[in-house]
Amino acid sequence: ILPTSKCLFSNFTFLCFFSAVNYDFVQIVDQKYFVSNKHRGSFSEAVVFCNQRGLELALPQNAEENNALTQVHGKFRAKAWINVNNKKAEGEFKTDMKNRPLTFKNWGEGQPDKSIEDTGCTMLSENGSWQVTHECSLNVHIVCQL
Repeated sequence: ILPTSKCLFSNFTFLCFFSAVNYDFVQIVDQKYFVSNKHRGSFSEAVVFCNQRGLELALPQNAEENNALTQVHGKFRAKAWINVNNKKAEGEFKTDMKNRPLTFKNWGEGQPDKSIEDTGCTMLSENGSWQVTHECSLNVHIVCQL
């Protein structure tokens, strides 16, 4: 069983790292590990992929983490789904999938897209800005965090 992000706040940091080495992409920023097998899929596939491994879909909490997530393919920047609630609340996407308030946001120009009536999915673009799209079936990189 893979540990959850809670292990980073205990004395099991080595165990977390050991689990992370089973992935093609491992990016460590402070106490957070971003991991991926470089798979692509829809937003719902991304959520299931991470949940089945006891992880969460990645969500940057600062600019450094945000930049790290764009580098799934090393120096080549790529899009990735991020853990922003796909239900619009009061005209904005304000929480993660567990309804925790977003403490860091990096919305691109004109984002979040006000034309998204109800449900949209958020991706990190190649330049690091966040974009909401109604096309949640797009084939985008899946990155989890622990």
